[in-house]
Amino acid sequence: MNFISGINASINTETIDRVKLEKILKKNIYETICILEIISKKINDKIKEDLDNKLEEFNFMHKNNLEEIFENKEQIELSKFYEKLPKATSISIQYLLEKKIKISYCNLL
Repeated sequence: MNFISGINASINTETIDRVKLEKILKKNIYETICILEIISKKINDKIKEDLDNKLEEFNFMHKNNLEEIFENKEQIELSKFYEKLPKATSISIQYLLEKKIKISYCNLL
């Protein structure tokens, strides 16, 4: 989860000045939203992949004992951690605002 550490994206919905976003990308708002959507999908895929890998560890460790899988405190804490993460859209917007990403238009798709 290195890509999320150091980013202080809000977990709450916030209003973002569209003009500020347009100036950063030098695109109109429609193109800006499309670019942010692509970035958000990539972030969401990485978060999901990371969560799936960690949950897979629990399946291997507790394969024989079905009751323990449902009552595993570590698994519950892991799930709570991922539930508290900011949404991928918030993370992508924050990356853009903090200029932590560079947009290469040919690499977006």
